[in-house]
Amino acid sequence: VQLQASGGGLVQAGGSLRLSCAASGRTFSTYATGWFRQAPGKEREFVASISVGFTYYADFVKGRFSCSRDSSKNTVYLQMNKLEPEDTAVYYCAAARRGGRWTRVTDYEYWGQGTQVTVSS
Repeated sequence: VQLQASGGGLVQAGGSLRLSCAASGRTFSTYATGWFRQAPGKEREFVASISVGFTYYADFVKGRFSCSRDSSKNTVYLQMNKLEPEDTAVYYCAAARRGGRWTRVTDYEYWGQGTQVTVSS
C-alpha cells in the first residue's frame, strides 16, 4: 500500500483544513488508518484513527477534528476545525493491516509522506 497525504497549508487560528490520505496499490478499507503529527523538536504523536466501525481521537483534538473514509475513492480524510497555533506540525497518515484502535507509531506498517500544517495566531 502506498499512501499519499495532502491538504496541508497555512491557515489562521480558528480556521479549518481537510487533509486527505489516498491509498494506492490495494484497497485498504479494512485497514486501520491513523493520523500522526510531528512538530519541530518533538516526537511524532498520535492524532486520530479510523477503523471499521469506529474512530478514535487524541484528547487534544476531540471535538475539533474528525476522521472519515470514502471507500469508493480509497481515501481517508481528517477534517480539522478550530485550529490553534499548537496544531502546527507535519501531519502523516499511516495504515495498519489489522483493524483496531492503534495509537503507537509502531502499530502501523505503511506511512505516507507528511503534509505541513501551519496555523498562525
